[in-house]
Amino acid sequence: MVGFGYDSHKLVPGRKLLLGGVLIESESGAMAHSDGDTLLHALCDALLGAAGLGDIGELFPDSEIKYKDADSKIFVKEIIGLLKKKSLNIVNIDVTILLEKPKLNKYKQAIRQSISELCKIPFDRVNIKAKTNEGMGFVGHSEGIAVYCICEIQTKGSDL
Repeated sequence: MVGFGYDSHKLVPGRKLLLGGVLIESESGAMAHSDGDTLLHALCDALLGAAGLGDIGELFPDSEIKYKDADSKIFVKEIIGLLKKKSLNIVNIDVTILLEKPKLNKYKQAIRQSISELCKIPFDRVNIKAKTNEGMGFVGHSEGIAVYCICEIQTKGSDL
């Protein structure tokens, strides 16, 4: 089963920029109700979509005060728990980050490692791509960040 996730956030000065649980050196970070980890939010939606379990807003609504400034790793862990209850395993994760600056090349391996550990899958089954938007749109004007994520999950015991 395949799932697709997308998330975007406005970038504002004075906020931390987290991607996949990794702190990125940046003058701006994601404005969000939680910690604003755009990558983990897209991953949540991909996993939920693959399992037919709705979306991140249904499980962790931004109207809930308990999610104010919440660590997005908590969301991923809870979703992985839901997958386990349905006897589902994550096969692989592929992510594309759209961010004009800062450049992410030096962070990509750390992000892969973080997601690999969080999702308990081998490092080589996590892929991270970082792209700019060539100066176009809200990403290109450094007003925001967008992340796309696709994943495959399967029933436990299936051949990989």
